[in-house]
Amino acid sequence: MKSTNVLISGASIGGPALAYWLARHGFKVTVVEKAGSLRPGGQAVDFKGETHRTVLTRMGILSDVRRLQTGGTDQEIVDANGRRLAVIPGEFTGGDIEIRRGVLSTLLYERTASACEYVFGDSITSLTETREGVHVTFERAAPRTFDLVIGADGIHSNVRRLAFGPEPEFVKFLGHYYALVELDGDFGSMPRMYNEPGRMAAVGGPKAPAFFVFASEQLDYDRYDVGQQKAILARAYAGMGWQIPAVMEAVRDAEDVYLDSLSQVRIDRYSQGRVVLLGDAAYGNTLGGFGTGLAVVGAYVLAGELAAAGGDHRTAFAEYERQMRGYAKVAKNGNAGPFLAPATPARLRMRNWTFKYSFLLGLMLKMTDKFATDIKLKDY
Repeated sequence: MKSTNVLISGASIGGPALAYWLARHGFKVTVVEKAGSLRPGGQAVDFKGETHRTVLTRMGILSDVRRLQTGGTDQEIVDANGRRLAVIPGEFTGGDIEIRRGVLSTLLYERTASACEYVFGDSITSLTETREGVHVTFERAAPRTFDLVIGADGIHSNVRRLAFGPEPEFVKFLGHYYALVELDGDFGSMPRMYNEPGRMAAVGGPKAPAFFVFASEQLDYDRYDVGQQKAILARAYAGMGWQIPAVMEAVRDAEDVYLDSLSQVRIDRYSQGRVVLLGDAAYGNTLGGFGTGLAVVGAYVLAGELAAAGGDHRTAFAEYERQMRGYAKVAKNGNAGPFLAPATPARLRMRNWTFKYSFLLGLMLKMTDKFATDIKLKDY
């Protein structure tokens, strides 16, 4: 095998999933993560259909994921008086299996920590391809050379920026922002969603922090500054009805806040020399419910093709891209912002009708299952 020493940037979902398969195929794997540790909590992520279940089964974690799942919980859409307008069934919000992102990340880390090297609290500062591989410098660690580098570091990928070019060349803003906030306080055991035109807030239930989606012009802010993010949310949700004033009071005191744009990665190729992108870095999802599945399936395909090609990255990267381009088209065509936060009262009513009429809901569920299974998995 020609290329065995691999660096993965990102230790959320795609990175550890890829590390699992690469280690199993005999590669030597290092994972570098900017955060000082695994991030706990986070939103619920889900798996849909036979393809996702097959990959989890081949990883040997399907039973653990089922054991740790949140359970598909129905969610009420309410008006300003708290009266039910519609119910979003758990099978729509949570797919076949739903699990908190942080719980899944921890599970994948535990399955790979003994076979791979994890470096937390560090980040790549430069990538230089040489005859021997890729020379990598870091913020803290000493420089090293790797045969391959994989960017599994999200839609704001540092690896993509270093190897392909500035983020604005590849990431398109879609007109909405979303936020996840871990709140103290009791907002009910039943998940509930409240909308006003262009704004959505969802609270309550066991499976996720408070969840916000709102329409906006593109904002200039520091993604690592919690105070700035709270101020943006306060402005966006000022004057909103229902329980939102109390929710925003809780947001003010929250410590765990994550706010980001709904954006879409548009890139002509997933690889550049010995560097390749995985998950949101390559095919960024837009809250359509497919991001985690795409990352886990992509990890399986990328590692499998590298093993099948004996480490020949040119052959492996080309085949990985051929398979994933079609499968990832759901992310290219999706944008959940207008669905979650419709712009007008009429569009809000139309969205709610979707969940009142079983035939419309059935069509949507069939479409999501088709997207989730639209790839023929090889048995590597």
